Amino acid sequence: MSASALFILDLKGKVLISRNYMGNMDMNEIDYFMPFLIKREEEAEMTPLITHGSSHFLWIKHNNLYLVAMTKKNANAALVYSFLYRIVQVFQEYFKELEEESIRDNFVTVYELMDEVMDFGFPQTTDSKILQEYITQQGHKLEVGAVRPPATVTNAVSWRSEGIKYRKNEVFMDVIESVNLLVNATGSVLRSEIVGCIKLKVILSGMPELRLGLNDKVLFEITGRDKSKTVELEDVKFHQCVRLSRFQNDRTISFIPPDGESELMSYRLNTMVKPLIWIESVIEKFSHSRVEIKVKARSQFKSRSTANNVSILVPVPSDADSPKFKTSTGSAKWVPEKSVVQWNIKSFPGGKEYLMWAHFGLPSVESDELDAKRPIIVNFEIPYFTVSGIQVRYLKIIEKSGYQALPWVRYITQSGDYQLRTN
Repeated sequence: MSASALFILDLKGKVLISRNYMGNMDMNEIDYFMPFLIKREEEAEMTPLITHGSSHFLWIKHNNLYLVAMTKKNANAALVYSFLYRIVQVFQEYFKELEEESIRDNFVTVYELMDEVMDFGFPQTTDSKILQEYITQQGHKLEVGAVRPPATVTNAVSWRSEGIKYRKNEVFMDVIESVNLLVNATGSVLRSEIVGCIKLKVILSGMPELRLGLNDKVLFEITGRDKSKTVELEDVKFHQCVRLSRFQNDRTISFIPPDGESELMSYRLNTMVKPLIWIESVIEKFSHSRVEIKVKARSQFKSRSTANNVSILVPVPSDADSPKFKTSTGSAKWVPEKSVVQWNIKSFPGGKEYLMWAHFGLPSVESDELDAKRPIIVNFEIPYFTVSGIQVRYLKIIEKSGYQALPWVRYITQSGDYQLRTN
């Protein structure tokens, strides 16, 4: 059981739109939500759940809107919040941005969507691709006779329509890994993790079944194979198309894919990663006159790989001016609104070391404001490379008509939250 009623409110608590799914709630109860929220805010006791008598308000804020689910039952709160965030996603896919103006401009579509995503308190279809098959933003024409629901609604495979045909059948798979890293001022790694996902672009006819094989440590242990070049995946989350029972039984990733683009799975690895781009910095502040910065960047991966579009953001005092730069490669620029020097290196091969010098003037009167020690932030992308060593061993495509299809696999490693603290 999810929510009895759903409300969308503006920042003042005024109801823009609402839907009573079960008819067991006094809809005026919502009037208590905003005063309770303001009171909690003033008392610094903000909670995502507010109770008034026997009514429970479960809420999230998005831009200038509050989305509030109301229930009297002992509802599954995690399901309700998951539903609210999913609703936000659906509205964003329909209106690009979800805010008060987009709700006011699309009342009819919003009501239709609210009718479809939940029925008598139970979540229904929340996949915008399916919803867009029968809830369009064009004007509605009156049709005489029985209206058939789209096949995806009644289909066993709700995420894919039947009868899809392409002249050329292909699958593009991207294995994307983001490296999160936090290094302290003494050079010790405080946090290091890899967050990965596998994205698909499917251009296949019919109802194909795909089977994906990875160098998964658990699978190699089950089958007794050499596990020296395997990865141990944690927090694995799959798209609904993956047959979970098969994965749990024998680690086989088997699925009928959605058409077009989708995220097949995500995972995490809590392994200590050797920093791919290492930064050493010396920042000298000469009182009332100038600040000098010297930064050394070193790529700590094999020379056959290259990092592209590397951006190194080095903090400088907010009152600095008159910048001068020198770089051994790339270009440096001052970004005063962020109080940083941005050093851009278009192509950074493995095993290389580059230098950047910056000189800034400081005002003669020292500011009373203390500059907080901000970290150096690094952004980069390394194609054809995975830091975890994950590999797609095979991608089999099985379809009853027996057509030939080409699978393409691409690996990308990129920076996530990649920070190095300074002295």
